[in-house]
Amino acid sequence: MTVRYIESSKLPTPWGIFEMHGFEDGDKEHVVLSMGDIHGDQPLLARIHSECLTGDALFSLRCDCGAQLQAAMHRISVEGRGVIFYLRQEGRGIGLLNKIKAYNLQDQGCDTVEANEKLGFGADMRDYSILKPMIEHLNIGQLKLMTNNPRKIKALQELGVDVVERLAHQPGRNPHNAKYLETKKGKLGHMLENGEDSDS
Repeated sequence: MTVRYIESSKLPTPWGIFEMHGFEDGDKEHVVLSMGDIHGDQPLLARIHSECLTGDALFSLRCDCGAQLQAAMHRISVEGRGVIFYLRQEGRGIGLLNKIKAYNLQDQGCDTVEANEKLGFGADMRDYSILKPMIEHLNIGQLKLMTNNPRKIKALQELGVDVVERLAHQPGRNPHNAKYLETKKGKLGHMLENGEDSDS
């Protein structure tokens, strides 16, 4: 699948003014938010964030996604430079309506991995290969990645991207998502300390 750059614009936010870069991947549209000089020699603060309508826009407490997105924007604004790859891969790649089905199964006692599998999906269906043309278009070099998900680090390394540092990214734990976070740690290998949060 070809990833095509479309256009860029300013995006004022509570954390400062970002540049928003639009990309098209078949029938999906992705954006990259950048701030400051992203082409410098110093490693760039970065986050790969998968779309989560329920968490990012509807303030759901079932996950930690909205808190993670806001924390990443704040962290980049403090540093003065950085990038967020906002990928339209809802529900770890199963889509919004299937995610609602998965939530229904979780209401009945399944964990997040079991729910996906009962619907006939893998635990994580996301494709990170779409990052490479975005990174190349924006001429981004080394990354300091805000994540606890080893799959993201491995995917970038397999794409030839130099991840020089992993930064724990742990906001958003609450009583409603405790089981979800423990499942991601136990079944998906997320690098978490006891009582700390996960990466979407």
